Amino acid sequence: MKLRWKLLAGLGLAAIIGGTYIYQNRVDIILKRVASQGKPEVGPTINIDWAQGPDTAAENSPPNIVFILADDLGINDISTFGGGLAGGKVPTPHIDRLAAEGAIFTQAYAGNATCAPSRAMLMTGRYPTRTGFEYTPTPPGMGRMVAMIANDMKSKADSPIARTIYTKPEGDVPDFYGQGLPPEEITIAETLKDNGYHTVHIGKWHLGYGDRGPNAQGFTESLHMDDMYYLPKNDSGVVNAELDFDPIDKFLWARGDFANSFNGSEPFRPASYLTDYWTDESLKVIEANKNRPFFLYLAHWGVHTPLQATKADYDAVSEMVGEDEPHRLKVYGGMLRALDRSVGRIMQKLEEKGLADNTVVVFSSDNGGAGYIGLPGVNAPYRGWKLSMFEGGIKAPMFVKWPARIEAGTQIDTPVAHIDVMPTLAAAAGAKLPDVPIDGRNMLKLISDEEAFKREDDALYWQSGYLQVVRAGDWKLQHEGRRDKHWLYNLSKDPTEQNNLAETEPEKLAQLKALLDKHQAGRTPSLYPYSLENPVQIDKTLADEPTQEDVVAWWPN
Repeated sequence: MKLRWKLLAGLGLAAIIGGTYIYQNRVDIILKRVASQGKPEVGPTINIDWAQGPDTAAENSPPNIVFILADDLGINDISTFGGGLAGGKVPTPHIDRLAAEGAIFTQAYAGNATCAPSRAMLMTGRYPTRTGFEYTPTPPGMGRMVAMIANDMKSKADSPIARTIYTKPEGDVPDFYGQGLPPEEITIAETLKDNGYHTVHIGKWHLGYGDRGPNAQGFTESLHMDDMYYLPKNDSGVVNAELDFDPIDKFLWARGDFANSFNGSEPFRPASYLTDYWTDESLKVIEANKNRPFFLYLAHWGVHTPLQATKADYDAVSEMVGEDEPHRLKVYGGMLRALDRSVGRIMQKLEEKGLADNTVVVFSSDNGGAGYIGLPGVNAPYRGWKLSMFEGGIKAPMFVKWPARIEAGTQIDTPVAHIDVMPTLAAAAGAKLPDVPIDGRNMLKLISDEEAFKREDDALYWQSGYLQVVRAGDWKLQHEGRRDKHWLYNLSKDPTEQNNLAETEPEKLAQLKALLDKHQAGRTPSLYPYSLENPVQIDKTLADEPTQEDVVAWWPN
């Protein structure tokens, strides 16, 4: 009897110990399970047979258009504005050259502080109040998993930052593959295609699948990013930097793979490091279409996490910055070097084929640099990160080169945003805009006829759920509805948003709140609800130790 009770007691103790171990290590256990779950079969590399244009060029052809979009590129990652990564030790000469040879828009903004809504505005020239496309779709299970990891980290560190909130959507909500830009929205690709352009998408899309995918939204050909790695994690030519302080990074490494597809094909392995591979294929597209007008949308994944650089780029950056810089900065710098090289190779190809003068090249980023990579200078001198509407989260480079129309060294200080890209490219092509309300303005007017560019109320808008923002003239108001919190700044006097004037300028506060109400009146409802609410530190990266006094803004997605 005593032996039996001792055995039962031992089993009970083992169960307690086992249960405690499982509870304390539940995130790692779940991540291993996520990593071991079956993924789609990925086939070997394929040779893409790009459609060939005519043998001879037509006379008086409209300009070709190349739009290069970076992902999560901080305004201070590029050296155009006098800064640059690691105090300027990692230069971006090719992007700098593109900027110098065309127009620099010094007050340019992304459409949102996360990627997908920005991309929707780039494609349509319309605000989420018209399209309903307000939140970034996340892969199955990601929201719940990221919240669990984040809260587990906060609990173990006894963090004063509030918990991340995940709410399972209720009702008839489309899944990840059913979320995207509505098919009835008319994109710049559709507009240009209807005007005789051959349209090609290469890279990230993030606006949906099927009837919301690139082929259904105006692109004749699409080399599509199907997963999240730049190279296989264990490739001999890659250097990885895993971020143990970032919940999103943990999910990406656990669930990621290395895969592309072409025009809806089964997934296959890209031939090389993703940034270089997409550039290689872009050069083939330019070659194939040199005798007809084409629109190439090269939507890079760089410099988004997971942080992966080629060994050659990592070694080159390590020599530039020295031994004292953190490993993750060197990997990130290698990724930036590859992105800059891509821009240089595109411009060189256009010049070799005699296309440079008659090609509009646009460069931008979908939002600001992310605080969760743990590199404090990427958005300097501006406050905030991706996932916040402070200037650091929404400031974006905007450079337009078109030798036939834009004089080198042109500088435009009027605020512009991603909603302006669609009508600008349509105007450059001589294409008629769709017969729907377009919120953007033709940025070329700022070069030729500034009066014709003016917007209603001189206002730009941003939103993500209860977080709504307006910039009217030099004044900017953020309203976070969750706590009824207001941040009001005069950007002409305070461009880095240090002095909140919400209490001392009640008339200006009321005026801008009225503009937000006006913008939201009669809006199209969001296509699906947000499920994740995340408190974002504004003045610290995720690698920094938080305190009770830190400024936090809530971000719903």
